[in-house]
Amino acid sequence: MFVLSLRYIAPLEAVDTLLPAHREWLEQQRDAGHFFAWGRKVPRDGGMILARAASRAEAERLASSDPFVTGGVAQTDVIEFDPAYLAPGLELLGS
Repeated sequence: MFVLSLRYIAPLEAVDTLLPAHREWLEQQRDAGHFFAWGRKVPRDGGMILARAASRAEAERLASSDPFVTGGVAQTDVIEFDPAYLAPGLELLGS
């Protein structure tokens, strides 16, 4: 599993102009089976995405295709996470 941690590097006004494209991208990646959770950080200085990818290289490729990244308003840190424990009902996160 991977955590994609987005950090805004532009004013929120610039981020908001790319929000529709970013949301469409999130849904496309969900439909492709890569993303299974996402949301804004609080305070709103970025976001988090929980992702599945075959490799770190694939996760980095996915992160770099985000309209926020290609549009120059965000940078993404890719964090690989290997859960040692999952509560009942969260088995999907380990696959």
